[in-house]
Amino acid sequence: EVQLQASGGGLVQAGGSLRLSCAASGFSFSDYSTGWFRQAPGKEREGISWISSSTGSTYYVDSVKGRFTVSSDNAKNTVYLQMNSLKPEDTAVYYCAADRSTLLTYYPPREEEFDYWGQGTLVTVSS
Repeated sequence: EVQLQASGGGLVQAGGSLRLSCAASGFSFSDYSTGWFRQAPGKEREGISWISSSTGSTYYVDSVKGRFTVSSDNAKNTVYLQMNSLKPEDTAVYYCAADRSTLLTYYPPREEEFDYWGQGTLVTVSS
């Protein structure tokens, strides 16, 4: 059974850091690419970052560039999103998603590209 398990969310003060994890079971991240999405209250879900675990290629939307870092540990079959210098506007439910393609078609990533989704983890940044 294919599953993605996102974790690591929580409450943090503005300027703080969190690291989100996305653990996969039932498939190997090394054969997939992974996107991170977030959905803030009252807003649509948006793609914010992407990584190809096979090539190491990454993408960041402008609003997180320079503050967030996506990485992949193929041995642990886990993708991470290190989030630094967090702002209140980063408050959202964060989701990871896996795509069988190792290429990113849309910039920023679009939901329809991705085949498997994790359940989401809540990040709350207080001012």
